[in-house]
Amino acid sequence: MSSAFTPKVGFVSLGCPKALVDSEQILTQLRAEGYETAKSYDGADLVIVNTCGFIDSAVKESLDAIGEALNENGKVIVTGCLGGKKDASGEDVVQKVHPKVLAVTGPHALGEVMDAVHLHLPKPHEPFVDLVPPQGVKLTPTHYAYLKISEGCNHRCSFCIIPSLRGDLVSRPIAEVMLEAENLFKAGVKELLVISQDTSAYGVDVKFRTGFWGGKPVRTHMTDLVRSLGALASQYDAWVRLHYVYPYPHVDEAIPLMNEGHVLPYLDVPLQHSHPDVLKRMKRPANGEKNIERLRAWRAVCPDITIRSTVIAGFPGETEEEFQHLLDFLREAQIDRLGCFAYSPVEGAAANAIAPAVPDPLREERRARVMQVQEEISRQRLQAKVGTKMRVLIDQLDRNGAVARSAADAPEIDGVVYVALPYDPSRTLAVGEFVEVTVTAADAHDLWARVD
Repeated sequence: MSSAFTPKVGFVSLGCPKALVDSEQILTQLRAEGYETAKSYDGADLVIVNTCGFIDSAVKESLDAIGEALNENGKVIVTGCLGGKKDASGEDVVQKVHPKVLAVTGPHALGEVMDAVHLHLPKPHEPFVDLVPPQGVKLTPTHYAYLKISEGCNHRCSFCIIPSLRGDLVSRPIAEVMLEAENLFKAGVKELLVISQDTSAYGVDVKFRTGFWGGKPVRTHMTDLVRSLGALASQYDAWVRLHYVYPYPHVDEAIPLMNEGHVLPYLDVPLQHSHPDVLKRMKRPANGEKNIERLRAWRAVCPDITIRSTVIAGFPGETEEEFQHLLDFLREAQIDRLGCFAYSPVEGAAANAIAPAVPDPLREERRARVMQVQEEISRQRLQAKVGTKMRVLIDQLDRNGAVARSAADAPEIDGVVYVALPYDPSRTLAVGEFVEVTVTAADAHDLWARVD
């Protein structure tokens, strides 16, 4: 079939890394069936918009993106979290605002999306399956990729509507996860970022049943998965980074594996707050005192571990005393990387009914105070790295050298390491290359280094 007659699909991907993986799966299936990806609206026969619907700003961004696609192209299929969201009257949010969309599905709906594509843009008669690489189509740079190990969540945090959008926890078979990881490493990926709604709960829904990988039995369990991924990464001299890890006791078993070099000494732990009463109103599965003990224990086992977290300021009912408890916790915990959000009411979230609401200006003021405390913590912790040696992964090149990341830096959410050009003109740097460097300077967010 001539490419001139090949149907072309435009694609807009919004939201978190988990939504990005959904987009990659859809794009992979489109490629497998012979569709091409259009680079512009006017070059597409239809457009798919993968949406986010978690907070108000994300809803607006998604609705605006759908509107733009309708104006520029006219034939739009909507998928993702906003696609599964209804307003207070039970009406679909997307179809209420944009009734001209061709179809609307919720998240993680590959089959429904493809059914809609087939209906409005019939697939080629001769699918070019051989055009699909084993690792699938990726939207990330070639040297790193996200590996989603499960869908949905069993928690019912009062500020979150993810379970209503994505359902309860559904863990992928461990052999399937490991095969995808191997294909990614074979394709040249140097960093695998493990994601889910709750990485610590992997396998709970299937009672940690035993699967098989490499001819050996492996439990569908976080510890077994991390150990297997670390062993696989060592064969390809690659990194494995863990995200969305709740501080459950069994996570302790994964910490020693981080001393072996390929499972990075890095945990993304969404703590959200420290005060027991706030955590109770949030319906979170942990309390602040135990978290401090756990962080200390992790650092005792793995001194180089980097802890990333997020907290919410101005949660409904948060008193000044409870907020001060959070600030004191942060000073004691010395979290390396922290994001703070001023509480934002999400339609359908139980937290909206909690009284009293914290006024908007006070929420923002508290967020700013958290970030002021965190900036000083980060500055001190990064300054302590000046003069040390570390291994970094090159993300991009510029005329001054390279922008890289260390084991402490996840892409797009953490800091970077600015690497100066080597003194030796014959020494070149390449994207996706690991380089040994010496840290020469630091600020509150980033490091500067030279090649050893």
